[in-house]
Amino acid sequence: MHAHRHGTSGHRRKSDALPVHLGFPPARAAETVRALTWALALTATFAVVEAIGGWLAGSLALFSDAGHMGADAASLGLALLAHWIAQRPPSHRASYGYARAEVLAAFVNALVLLALVVFIAIEAVRRLLAPQPVAGALVLGIAFIGLLANLGSAWILMRAEGSLNVRAALLHVLSDMLGSAAAIVAGAVIVFTGWMPIDPILSLAVSLLILRSTWRLLAQSTGVLMERVPAHLDYDEIGRALAQVAGISAIHDLHVWYMSSDRTALSAHVLIREPAKWPETLAAAQLLLAERFRIDHVTLQPTWHPPPTGKRVIPVTPVTADGEPRLH
Repeated sequence: MHAHRHGTSGHRRKSDALPVHLGFPPARAAETVRALTWALALTATFAVVEAIGGWLAGSLALFSDAGHMGADAASLGLALLAHWIAQRPPSHRASYGYARAEVLAAFVNALVLLALVVFIAIEAVRRLLAPQPVAGALVLGIAFIGLLANLGSAWILMRAEGSLNVRAALLHVLSDMLGSAAAIVAGAVIVFTGWMPIDPILSLAVSLLILRSTWRLLAQSTGVLMERVPAHLDYDEIGRALAQVAGISAIHDLHVWYMSSDRTALSAHVLIREPAKWPETLAAAQLLLAERFRIDHVTLQPTWHPPPTGKRVIPVTPVTADGEPRLH
């Protein structure tokens, strides 16, 4: 076990930071929230409309597009949930705050969507084997309205520039347009040719869109919950960069993980050369991590001895017995 002296850590208090508008002024933050709220309202409303229309028309393509829009409505809702929850400050029982509630919700959402994809796939195969009548005109009309709703959501989100969550939501809405287009094609083919298999075939195509985004959401949320190293960061590169800071000989017990879906934390044991210069060394390391890797929640433990042998530590930069870095 190693004692961590948090007095040596570099923590910038950000309990009032909101994942939805991290780093933006209040006016921009309010604009972001309004954009997400309107986009959520439009997307969720027409997801319900398409679900009801799909049931009435007997169209699996329309129902699968409703599932796709529902998935994106859930993503927009998670962004707003993050905005609300992240305002709660850390407490004695939740020292990191409550930002991971967003991640838990995303994980559950992904599992539900996977179940939806399985249902659509099974139903599509069943309908391919035994085609059922579909009201093509109703499918065509509802899908066209859904496409207009997606265009409206995209227009709203494009006006709220700057937020990472808004840009991600815009990508979801643009993918929704493909689902609506598929439903329009299905309705048109049925109206003009009467070929019913087009409906389950295109529903499978839309379900693949859901599966792609859902799998990414599941992988990201699982990675955060398992405290894996964020995919956009290179563990070894961080260790080597820290070891090159003046005054640092070696790094071990380096840990990098997500505190929330968009904030990274780091802790490490640092073998230093001159204890008296530790404040300057710490400041340089903090600056490096913030500017090069965008990591601002940092805990660095200074040590004057090589890492102990026979214990489960992660040596990032190996050292010799006298505490000097081992050169290769």
